[in-house]
Amino acid sequence: MERKIRVLVAKPGLDGHDRGAKVVAAALRDAGMEVIYTGLRQTPEMIVETALQEDVDVVALSILSGAHMTLFPKVLQLMREKGMNDVLLTGGGIIPEEDMKKLEEMGVGRLFGPGTNTQDVVEYIREWFKNSPRSQQ
Repeated sequence: MERKIRVLVAKPGLDGHDRGAKVVAAALRDAGMEVIYTGLRQTPEMIVETALQEDVDVVALSILSGAHMTLFPKVLQLMREKGMNDVLLTGGGIIPEEDMKKLEEMGVGRLFGPGTNTQDVVEYIREWFKNSPRSQQ
């Protein structure tokens, strides 16, 4: 029996709009993944601590506030400090293409914008997991 992919869906910062995060969380759950949703207004420290405690494979941030160039790097830094180098950091929101490229260069996974088909997110995470050392655990 194949183990379920564990995904933490988080809403960092002061952004109070979580409909998209809930839609993605439901789609991942419907695709057979185990999903933990943090709720609104999480700090990067809270997100990484939850990811560590829950032993997740993927951390997915939903950021609509424009703070993506602060929040993604901070979460990535904290993940690295905690030795979570084999955990995927991905997400989505209102993120300009040039910022997506900069974040990818820093080590953030693929990012998704408004209107993305949730099946694209599911397929991306499945493909990443299949090629990850975590799939052997």
